[in-house]
Amino acid sequence: MQLFIWRHSKHFSSWSMLDEPHIHTSNYLQADVTVLATSKDEALALLEQSGQWNREELLRIEPQVISLKTPRIVISHVDGRETPVF
Repeated sequence: MQLFIWRHSKHFSSWSMLDEPHIHTSNYLQADVTVLATSKDEALALLEQSGQWNREELLRIEPQVISLKTPRIVISHVDGRETPVF
């Protein structure tokens, strides 16, 4: 089994990015999904079954694939601005 992680952010969208993917059915700023599956095709099939994720758009983004055989940091996320130091 492997973890398949898709992430897409629209935080920095502009008119120059009109062709960027839209991976979820809602209007989002950031969308993340992690699927436990034996293959990418199986992960995409599970997402398609949910009815909330756009398979064709997900295919435009290469997921991060994490094997469960070796120890490692799975997810690390930092969102925010640096606090100014006075």
